[in-house]
Amino acid sequence: MGNTSSKSNKSKPLKMPDPVVVSASAKHTASFIFLHGLGDTGHGWATSIAAIRPPHVKVICPSAGKMPVTLNSGFESPSWFDLLTLDANGPEDENGIKKAAELVKGLIEEEIKSGIPAERIMIGGFSQGGALALYVALTCGKPLGGVVALSCWLPLHKQLVSRPPISIPCFQAHGDCDPIVPYRWGQLSSSLLKQLMNNHNFKSYKGLMHSSCEPEMQDVKEFIASSLP
Repeated sequence: MGNTSSKSNKSKPLKMPDPVVVSASAKHTASFIFLHGLGDTGHGWATSIAAIRPPHVKVICPSAGKMPVTLNSGFESPSWFDLLTLDANGPEDENGIKKAAELVKGLIEEEIKSGIPAERIMIGGFSQGGALALYVALTCGKPLGGVVALSCWLPLHKQLVSRPPISIPCFQAHGDCDPIVPYRWGQLSSSLLKQLMNNHNFKSYKGLMHSSCEPEMQDVKEFIASSLP
């Protein structure tokens, strides 16, 4: 959540693999794009998200390409952008975040071209994927149907704080025992998001670490149902 770094040469992921898609089981009238966390793939979340979506919602879980990750000592891992530090005020991979955002915006455009209006498209993600989803929601310029941000933070926040607030519904959730993305990061991001989003809700889960839980997924289910009826 700190300074930006436009000099990272590690923000060039390989071409994004084909996303995991779970078709709507009824007439397709809405879509939910969900982004996984570091080291995962779209397969890691597709089944869980499909289990809580309404039947008219198509689920799209893209997979990040592999790239060297600074926090992983430079070893390659599926990653939306480089992670440079665990310090909330440390440098961020600005170029990588913006490149990844363009990939997600491309997926949104594909849904719009297929006949799904922007206000019927929701995006979301877990950890690094949730951070990217927040950035896309705030910068895509489209009235999306909602954004789900799980166990994550607001990236490049210094570039966003001067923006006028948007009306996209946002459900942000965080475990209060998260050892990877500290709960405090979630709280700080929530404070900023309340200034940037007119319809923002932050919920914490007692004892939850860097993962999801049944009560959280039930809350996500209710958020999807209310935002994409």
